[in-house]
Amino acid sequence: MRVIVLGLSLSSSWGNGHATTFRALLKAFAARGHGVLFLERDVPWYAAHRDLTDPEFCDLEFYTSLEDLERYRETIAAADAVIVGSYVPEGVAVGHWVQETARGVVAFYDIDTPVTLAKLERGDYEYLSPQLIPNYDAYFSFTGGPTLNLLMERYGSPAARALYCSVDPELYPVLDQKKRWDLSYLGTYSPDRQPTLERLLIEPAKRAPHLRFVVAGPQYPADIMWPENVERIDHVPPSEHPAFYAASRYTLNVTRADMIRAGYSPSVRLFEAAACGTPIISDSWDGIETLLEPGCEIVLARQAAEVIQMLEGWDEARRSTMGWAARERILAEHTAFHRAAAMERDLVEAMERRQQELRLAMEVGV
Repeated sequence: MRVIVLGLSLSSSWGNGHATTFRALLKAFAARGHGVLFLERDVPWYAAHRDLTDPEFCDLEFYTSLEDLERYRETIAAADAVIVGSYVPEGVAVGHWVQETARGVVAFYDIDTPVTLAKLERGDYEYLSPQLIPNYDAYFSFTGGPTLNLLMERYGSPAARALYCSVDPELYPVLDQKKRWDLSYLGTYSPDRQPTLERLLIEPAKRAPHLRFVVAGPQYPADIMWPENVERIDHVPPSEHPAFYAASRYTLNVTRADMIRAGYSPSVRLFEAAACGTPIISDSWDGIETLLEPGCEIVLARQAAEVIQMLEGWDEARRSTMGWAARERILAEHTAFHRAAAMERDLVEAMERRQQELRLAMEVGV
């Protein structure tokens, strides 16, 4: 299968979770024998922070504008499948162009589904419009559960399928490393995540000055008052994520508000931390129990006191047992290899559905 992906970024992991998601998925997809071309809009922000310019698992090329995409017209027309990602610049225009140009299957991969749906409700068509959805043969969604029915019943998607984020187990091993922090958090600043970060990390840090905390990620406002026992790191590149998690006794998972409301929207950090064997404390949302078992493979917390009780009250054996249980679950069900197999299956299904529709149309024409 020859697949072309037009995504937000593959070359830069700075300030976005798309790059690591695409890297893991496409590496595993290519390992199944498929060819992949990734087309990325060349924008200054990512150009200044590229940490992957020559991937081994796919071809990576850059385009400067919608007009510049014309260079790839024949390539896209000949592809078996073309996938457009969420948050692609001029995504609506790109989507229309792909749907008009491609002769093979066209799909949308939404790594931000609850945010996308909230934008559609507001009439904000930044990278997807309601008119595009029925013409995508498959809608790969970061979110599962009831959202898939919503996409099909309200927006007319012929096939909405869950395609959660995942982890490349080769890149996220368990490391034996001295613990620097009692609780860590890795994530780009987001206003709707900040109240949870305040409640589950900053407040515990204030109440337990003898414990050590860290918040890693870019774009945090300069006026945030960090307690003295909270270390700040502006960016941790993906290659250093395993060491970051290994240096954490526990790590915190914080979910965006739209994704909490939708449920069934796991962050890529959830899979990465679990693969590294680092015990996870998380906020709570519908569907998390289908990924990791609360109390056994993950701990769900609502208040600072619950976090402090875990940090201070759990012995090393209990902490380690939960970390290893989460790792075993993720490796058994949620690696990039599992996601690549699912995407391949759904693309083949879409191809077969297209062929069947063509046959029916020809019979009716006859």
